[in-house]
Amino acid sequence: MGGVRTALYNYLFARKLGGRFLLRIEDTDRTRFVPGAEEYIREALGWCGLAPDESPWGGGPDGPYRQSERKSVYPRYAEELIANDQAYYAFDTAEELEAMRGRMKAAGVAAPAYNAVTREHMKNSLTLPADEVRARLEGGEPYVVRLKVPRQREIRFEDIIRGWVVVHSGHIDDKVLFKSDGMPTYHLANIVDDRLMGITHVIRGEEWLPSAPLHVLLYEAFGWERPHFAHLPLILKPDGHGKLSKRDGDRLGFPVFPLDWTDPNTGERSSGYRERGYYPEAFVNMLALLGWNPGTEQELFTMDQLVEAFSLERVNKSGARFDPDKTRWFNQQYLRHRPDEELGEGLRTRLAERGIQVAPERATQAAHLLKERATFVDDMLDGAYLFEPGSPLDQNNEAALADLRKRWRPEAADTMEAFITRLSGLTPFTAEAVESAFHEVLHDKGMKLGQVMPIYRLFVAGRMQGPGMFEVSALLGREEVIARLRAGLERCRAWA
Repeated sequence: MGGVRTALYNYLFARKLGGRFLLRIEDTDRTRFVPGAEEYIREALGWCGLAPDESPWGGGPDGPYRQSERKSVYPRYAEELIANDQAYYAFDTAEELEAMRGRMKAAGVAAPAYNAVTREHMKNSLTLPADEVRARLEGGEPYVVRLKVPRQREIRFEDIIRGWVVVHSGHIDDKVLFKSDGMPTYHLANIVDDRLMGITHVIRGEEWLPSAPLHVLLYEAFGWERPHFAHLPLILKPDGHGKLSKRDGDRLGFPVFPLDWTDPNTGERSSGYRERGYYPEAFVNMLALLGWNPGTEQELFTMDQLVEAFSLERVNKSGARFDPDKTRWFNQQYLRHRPDEELGEGLRTRLAERGIQVAPERATQAAHLLKERATFVDDMLDGAYLFEPGSPLDQNNEAALADLRKRWRPEAADTMEAFITRLSGLTPFTAEAVESAFHEVLHDKGMKLGQVMPIYRLFVAGRMQGPGMFEVSALLGREEVIARLRAGLERCRAWA
């Protein structure tokens, strides 16, 4: 969810300013490669309506857009930094690095690091003679390239969301920029590609904020103008304590992924919004407001309205608490605004899976009644009683029968008989006519609405919640309603 929100904010920002939205696959760390992940990203963004202007699958003038395919681009930039004394070769083995950390821990250093102090005692091109460095390189000895972080420097940059950020260089270690496997690290590849692709704004998650000072140093080392940074707030658990995770969603029963995703490495499956029946527009609307405030009371936005209203200045600094109930509310609103014909077709499809065949017009009419209480199309299946003939009390409906036993009063029988008689000659059999007949019978028999309506509802619908009974009766038709009323009366009289 966090990744898609980042993409959404980039998309809205680019569209707002007439810019271009680029997607790059940063896969230089091959140990973290997950088969199928790129296709998942493509499908998820497509479902959300966030098509990049330039991407690995769409192409563009600055491709290729997979860093693994840009491998030949990066070495010269690492060499440039070395030539300008902004980086250096390091030949330390894993054992030597571990020994260094051990010495520092023994000296009381809580967080050992390869930095401006420790590099003076390590095996690198800053401490070794030039001819030895050359011999090691020519001999094919493994090495990495590290950034030469300056000592005693304040690194300052302005973040669009967070304001001025100040970090002392003593808190930054000499990060590896180029690995011994011939691949750049994320840091070098990211900065080089942003430069070559003309990136003007980097909008990314808060978890990348600690890397920003390092990236500022890299831009300075190259002598390049850096892009504007905007670091988005975390998405928090519903209780507000800690970052939202897949485990939270699995435990509490809500998705955190746009689509179903099965990790091929672990076999773990993640529930998706699409598969749960959410509309992409509802998901995007919810996601846009998860950390951004439009400055008005408006909550429902089309994509065009989001583009018009969006600004990074109104993105919150503090974490955004995820509310699964509010997310369902968004879907409910979008479902209600769907055409009845579309909802009816969805209902028909689901009923057909249960072996219930329904004409399109009837399904459309039913959808119109059922959608006000539905969050998902599947919820409208609670209205299956509108299509299955016979008394709903005969279908092992223990809850309805228990409710009916509590509400039935023998004196209601005469009223229900009179109502049946009135319905038998009612023409036309419309919701308005049924309602008028019902109230006339209540008046004639001296009964109150609360004494009879629950019984009427249980007899005909088999449940206490649902659409208005007069509309339900009109959809079912005269014969079916009268048959259900009589069946209910017979059952209640048998109890006596």
